Amino acid sequence: MSDVFLNGSLTIAGLGPGDTAMMTPEVSAAIAQASDVVGYNSYVARIPPREGLRLHASDNRVELDRARHALQLASDGGHVVVVSSGDPGVFAMASAVFEALESAPEYLDVEISVLPGITAMLAAAARAGAPLGHDFCAINLSDNLKPWELVERRLQLAIEGDFAVALYNPRSASRPQQFARALEILRAGCGPDRLITFARAVTTPAERIVTVPLSEAKADMADMRTVVIVGNSATRRVGRYVYTPRSAP
Repeated sequence: MSDVFLNGSLTIAGLGPGDTAMMTPEVSAAIAQASDVVGYNSYVARIPPREGLRLHASDNRVELDRARHALQLASDGGHVVVVSSGDPGVFAMASAVFEALESAPEYLDVEISVLPGITAMLAAAARAGAPLGHDFCAINLSDNLKPWELVERRLQLAIEGDFAVALYNPRSASRPQQFARALEILRAGCGPDRLITFARAVTTPAERIVTVPLSEAKADMADMRTVVIVGNSATRRVGRYVYTPRSAP
């Protein structure tokens, strides 16, 4: 084993949903000690520059290239932090790093740690009240890495199981029709009165939280900065809040 491997490290860190106050002290400390920060452009832009810190920003959809680059930097002795928004293990870079590691066993001696962050769905749920107060699941509506048929199947099964559901990446400019289809599936399985919360840009100045019954939900209420939370059959309003009881109906 080389001394390089002994000295380098790779940390995969979650920056939280947006507000720096929601970044954990553990993540802040890792970034303060980093020689290199690697990540998607908009996430790296959240890292204040300082002397001795190299920032490696890249475009979306190059996660594996980004992960391989981070592993190489760490193997060369760098103290590398790969940043994701929210939590790095939720539809983010932690899986990409380990996927890259699996195909590059020469990096198996690199010291890797994963630091959790506050996910968008948890920040959104907190803003709304407690819509995830009972069993829930999270589904990524993007079909970039899986077929849309599988997305529909998982959504239907979540409805059958009466889970509250957090929907990530609901609607992009390249696939606006898919969220409209998801709303059709939800209305068919849940009925028109089920509560649905649209939480956009949570914890940022652009934050907007709207809860409506499914009958009033429209596809253009969501974009890629929106997390959508669909309640279960017991989810209800209490004043201006939305919550799901702790006991099953």
